[in-house]
Amino acid sequence: MAQVIIAGGVILYFCVQAEPVLSVFFVSLLLAFILAPLVDWVQRLRLPRSVASFIAVILLLAVVAGVTYLSYNQAASFVHNLPRYSGKIREEMVRLRQSAESWETGEALPRSAGVVTVRTGTNWTDLLTRGFGSVTQALFAASFVPFLVYFMLSWQHHARSATVMLFRMENRHTAYVTLSLIGKMMRSFMAGNLLVGLFMSAASTLVFGLLHLPFFYFVGPLSGFVSLVPYLGVPLALAPPLLVGIEQIQSGDVIVIVATVLALHLFSLNVLYPKFLGNRMQLNPLAVTISLLFWGWLWGAMGLVLAIPLTAATKIVFDHIEPLRPYGAWLGE
Repeated sequence: MAQVIIAGGVILYFCVQAEPVLSVFFVSLLLAFILAPLVDWVQRLRLPRSVASFIAVILLLAVVAGVTYLSYNQAASFVHNLPRYSGKIREEMVRLRQSAESWETGEALPRSAGVVTVRTGTNWTDLLTRGFGSVTQALFAASFVPFLVYFMLSWQHHARSATVMLFRMENRHTAYVTLSLIGKMMRSFMAGNLLVGLFMSAASTLVFGLLHLPFFYFVGPLSGFVSLVPYLGVPLALAPPLLVGIEQIQSGDVIVIVATVLALHLFSLNVLYPKFLGNRMQLNPLAVTISLLFWGWLWGAMGLVLAIPLTAATKIVFDHIEPLRPYGAWLGE
């Protein structure tokens, strides 16, 4: 037991110190699982796998560049006006604080009262964006993603067979089956989330456009995709539309926005997720919640994105190792 605790501490320390490297690796791995069917389809044209992988990566970069180009103006305007929205929110928070204090004391605060200073602890943006340190470091780390994706795709079969050969002869079949199940789970998870995110983004953009929200072309997709975060999706999806519309939307519009986000989230959770993801995850809600808490604490926003696939892959490994099957059963439904 002491050795297990020490080994767990060493692994945890390694995960903390190697966060940028591991984040880039896992993101590249997820993208490779998404592009693998495209590479297989291109290979049917009698092209080498290296060429098919190169075409898939180029198409991925083209899609990213197109999305960035289309949303750049909206994002720039949104960021430019963000201080004004933040100031409005601070004014509302100060007003609520003054009202609460006056209610507690039973006396109204004078209008000449000084500005209320609110001390905050750790900045939540630091928690969510930690790991890369700066934009330059983040771009430097992201520059490795296309190369990693290309080599993961072009050397997929070699990497799988070489990984299986690392195990003893009696365990190689189990290792091969485990890797195959992890690959299917990852591909299903990424493809399902992409389809669900696109649907929710389109629906959110349509509703926000009908409400004449500013930057609805940018806020709609943002709200749709962040709604995919389990348990935290609803508040995260509500924040962008309420933030940009704080100065012009009425109470009725707020109700429509909240109802839309809740309806889309419930629809995706109860209809779209079972259809596109099926039973690939096989994780119980308690395990999902704990994994989100742990990986979010460990890696911030990137941990929230990777928590479920990492936990699901861990469960698959546990299910195929005899001494660890009780832990896999605990994680399962």
